[in-house]
Amino acid sequence: MFHAVKNELVDLRGLWFSHKRGDTAELNRIAAEGGADVVAISAGAYPGVADRYLMLPRGASVGRGYGPVVVAKHPLTVADLAGRRVGIPGLSTTAWMVLRLIEPRTEPVVIPIVPFARIFDALDAGEVEAALLIHEGRLLYERRGLHKVVDIGHWWAAQTGLPLPLGVNVVRRALGDDMIRTVSSVLRDGIRYAFAHRSEIIRELVGEDRGDDGLADTALLDRYLDLYANQDTLELAPDVRAGVDALFARARVAGLLGSEVSVDWAP
Repeated sequence: MFHAVKNELVDLRGLWFSHKRGDTAELNRIAAEGGADVVAISAGAYPGVADRYLMLPRGASVGRGYGPVVVAKHPLTVADLAGRRVGIPGLSTTAWMVLRLIEPRTEPVVIPIVPFARIFDALDAGEVEAALLIHEGRLLYERRGLHKVVDIGHWWAAQTGLPLPLGVNVVRRALGDDMIRTVSSVLRDGIRYAFAHRSEIIRELVGEDRGDDGLADTALLDRYLDLYANQDTLELAPDVRAGVDALFARARVAGLLGSEVSVDWAP
């Protein structure tokens, strides 16, 4: 999504971007500390930064009937998760917020997202009895003979009839209306470039040295992008915005949020 902006392949309209990559937990922390003008965060982390950031209508990852999954070494039901140690990617992630809506009695064990295989190692070693998988782990668990307990995106769709907003981009309110509008337009053009040059960008991404990265496989990366970098990434549809509101409303009723969250959208 940011490839064209980082490499100045679109008109930056006089702006200059300093690019920093981080895993989900790190990016959520950066936003919580107000450490970036534009940052990709978990949708579930937005209530904690809403006073400083607007939500951008582009750059999001959305699950339409699918999303992160909870898996285990042996077949389990959702009810079986009560009281069990579940490895999670972070306490501020959307996936963890929704899992608490599904089964609030799990015992969370935070497992670093990087390297992505760390969560599988924790399962194998018995550190956790189940694992909540996001990103590439969500695509690889079947190869490891693990059993799906629940797909939280499927559960969400069955409960609400809405897509599940997972990751969103936010922009600092203090930049002002004109700057925010310009930033939003530049990001939109960058995403359009990615759609128009998909094969080119996939080749570059696969060729990057990113350490222990399960997406260093063309077919897997292509599948991943089908799921999470699509039309919803370019522009959030009304039903996705409704999904954002529903997520926070349900979290508040469940006692996961202290007050109502008003989502302010950037242009």
